Amino acid sequence: MIHLKDFLIGNIFSRSTLNLSLVIAAASTTIGHRASAEDWPQWMGPGRDNVWRPEVSLSIKPNEIPKQLWSAKVGSGYSGVAVVGNRVFATDFVTSENVKVDNFGRKPFSGTERVLCLNAKSGDLLWKYEYPLTTTVSYPAGPRCTPVVDGDRVYSLGAEGHLACLDIASGKVLWKVELTQVYGAKSALWGYAAHPMIDGPRLLTLAGTKGNQTVALDKMTGNEIWKYGTATEQGYSPPTIIESAGKRQLILANPNAVNSVNPETGEQYWSVPYEASNGSIIMSPIQVGEYLFVGGYSNRNLMIQLDQTKPGAKVLWKDKAKHGMSPVNVQPMAIGSVIYGCDQSGEMMAFEVPSGKRLWETSKPVSERPQGSGTAFVVRYQDRFVLFNESGELIIAEMDTEGYRELSRVKLIKPTNIAFGREVVWCAPAFANGAIYIRNDEELLAFSLASP
Repeated sequence: MIHLKDFLIGNIFSRSTLNLSLVIAAASTTIGHRASAEDWPQWMGPGRDNVWRPEVSLSIKPNEIPKQLWSAKVGSGYSGVAVVGNRVFATDFVTSENVKVDNFGRKPFSGTERVLCLNAKSGDLLWKYEYPLTTTVSYPAGPRCTPVVDGDRVYSLGAEGHLACLDIASGKVLWKVELTQVYGAKSALWGYAAHPMIDGPRLLTLAGTKGNQTVALDKMTGNEIWKYGTATEQGYSPPTIIESAGKRQLILANPNAVNSVNPETGEQYWSVPYEASNGSIIMSPIQVGEYLFVGGYSNRNLMIQLDQTKPGAKVLWKDKAKHGMSPVNVQPMAIGSVIYGCDQSGEMMAFEVPSGKRLWETSKPVSERPQGSGTAFVVRYQDRFVLFNESGELIIAEMDTEGYRELSRVKLIKPTNIAFGREVVWCAPAFANGAIYIRNDEELLAFSLASP
């Protein structure tokens, strides 16, 4: 077993031999207890930062498909999976209709939306929760949001705003809320796609448009604690909590503004007007020191400087051509003063904060030539990056201020959906138990990345 000290000194990650090794001590996880670093209990993992901190020693042979542990049948959808202890949670949509369409005309499609709980070691179905659904969202293949596991409960949010709290052992419904009905709103064009967040006793989620764009619900009962914000649509940007000026600030990027509120009360701290083209700020805002970056569709980008003496903000620059990035399907990440991510052009790139100066860009993680909305999900493992692209390929790479260097690429799953005339899989992977969990519109697969 290689320990962290040896890993750093010996440069185990040579470009000829990829031997991923790291040991991190953490408490073991069982159902009903707090998730450990080895679990993947929500969108972007335990830290909501797309960093994988496995407890086991890993070993990946270059360009060799890792051992498949199991496969399980699932329906269609864009949501990632959550993994805690011996359970995997997934959501999907089962229908006899062809949902592999863009549906900009908002035609209705009918079927069944489901929450599935599987055994993490075997893929066997443990329980399912389902309900009939008619959806009119664009790209109607299924739910978008990764389930959130907190203690002995799992929370799911469907494409049309069906929010449910379920017992993780049995699937029993503990409470549920239909957000469109309670908050008098129509689902946005691309549906409810902002992953809910647990913050202490509160569940934070986008909800409506008129005074209730974001709501905080009691995570135990579903009762409303506070509501905030008016916008033309709910939007798609997940709630984000930062620390600045000595305050915890909940950052909410809606289609008309970037806002900061007190996460406990919903009281507004500050607001910066900002128009999102087609409502499409999808990324969660990223804090880098005293700066906050947001980007979205149609080459939108915004750099905000945070007041360090009191909660406040001012715009440094916005919609600056060939600066920053404009993500759509993939959440970027910051390392030091550099942000890495996948632009709407389909190119992976890096840029400096706060200038927005691009250091490099390449389409190679997705395709030889840039493709609009080209997608490669990025997870950091120590000083390497694990990518899962829209072609169903697992890529190991180095990325730094000098550029992108690929070390390994293997295909794990076939793309089963269609977008922009090409086949894609747009479901984020999960990493837990020394394994990667991936799904398309037909199956959910688990592959071991652990050392034998």
